[in-house]
Amino acid sequence: MSTEDKPFFDDPNAALREIAQNSAAYAHYLADFNRVVLDMQAKLEILQRETRVHCRGTRVEGDKMGQAFLRSFPVEKSLNGILKNLKSISLGLEKSAQKRHAHDEKVKEVKKNRKEKAQIKARKNSPPLQAAPESPGQPGAQSPDMGYGGPTSIYNLDRRESA
Repeated sequence: MSTEDKPFFDDPNAALREIAQNSAAYAHYLADFNRVVLDMQAKLEILQRETRVHCRGTRVEGDKMGQAFLRSFPVEKSLNGILKNLKSISLGLEKSAQKRHAHDEKVKEVKKNRKEKAQIKARKNSPPLQAAPESPGQPGAQSPDMGYGGPTSIYNLDRRESA
């Protein structure tokens, strides 16, 4: 049975498919994930500070200067790595929502540009009707021999005389 034959309520991916098709819903869905990630990040930053204070403050009898710090360094480094990854995830979620919105804008722009190009092409393929030449006695009439600098149309360039 193909996915098209299944009823809507049987498809576990139907809700995500709907979200993927709407850029506003996509951004809202990713914003929910981002809130969770930012909440985790804030709590882990507090845990990082408290862990650093505890681990660096734990001294064993006979420690030399800096040995407590060296023992706490691997723990701090692991939490720093987790926080770095959470920050990159948060930035990635925001960037993905922006890219999804930009995709919809680009699609609209492409549709508009193609429509404009089709109109331009249609105008090129059907040249405008030329008006009947005016007689020399009428006002605004041009003399037939305007010379080198006279206005010409692209349709009669072969009749243009040079100096």
